[in-house]
Amino acid sequence: MTISSGHKRFDYLSWITASKAANAKGSTLIWPFGACEQHGPHLPLATDNLFAERIAEKVLELLPSPSPIWMLPSQPFGFSPEHASFPGTISLSAPLLLQLVMEVGQQLASIGLSRLVLFNAHGGQIGLLESAARQLRVSCPSMAVLPCFLWRGVSCLEDLLPKEERDQGLHAGLAETSLMLSLQSELVGDERPFDGDHSSKESLATPPKGWSLEGPAPCAWLTKDLSQTGVIGDSRQANIALGKALEEKLVEHWVELLTSLMGSNWPFVEN
Repeated sequence: MTISSGHKRFDYLSWITASKAANAKGSTLIWPFGACEQHGPHLPLATDNLFAERIAEKVLELLPSPSPIWMLPSQPFGFSPEHASFPGTISLSAPLLLQLVMEVGQQLASIGLSRLVLFNAHGGQIGLLESAARQLRVSCPSMAVLPCFLWRGVSCLEDLLPKEERDQGLHAGLAETSLMLSLQSELVGDERPFDGDHSSKESLATPPKGWSLEGPAPCAWLTKDLSQTGVIGDSRQANIALGKALEEKLVEHWVELLTSLMGSNWPFVEN
């Protein structure tokens, strides 16, 4: 018996169904990317991976049906050298992650896939996955490659998060702690750290004037430069209500973008 194409996990399909899926007009795969890295004393190592996987699953449930879009198993290890001084962090090298994207992507293109979405929730590998996507597209011009960051471009975050956290809450702060409370609260510890405030005189390190941790003139920071707990931000006011609001906005944003993608003919390839 052939496995139903109604499954949204690509790896749950039979090879016959997978072949038909890949060759469908506009066939698209979402590949969630996370990391195994410290997230302070109160969040699990799998935080980014869990975010990418869970939000992708929720988005797929809400896309117009039937849509030729499926999800690959998430990639749980990422490029996390900034957190290497904290036990539990497992980081792949940049060349290895690039090679992984290339090898998987080339095999997907070879079976006829139209589009591959790299759905990333770890901020430390945004640039690396963008480079990998461009390199893969050159190698496989018939397949669109779309490197995305979970939090990028999401409207209304300014209504939910204070400016200080939007600017400086880079890791395991208010947003991530609240979202985890919404998605899997039993994995959240009782502590609510406030650490890594680089604008404070008490900070471990303050970038020179005109430079920042992230922005127009960024520093290649390491977590140990900024924080003793591994947190860069303020998780003290984290709560499940905020987490549910963030979850709703994230899902809404990516449903809108992926619906638009599925309704387009990108990439147009001349025969």
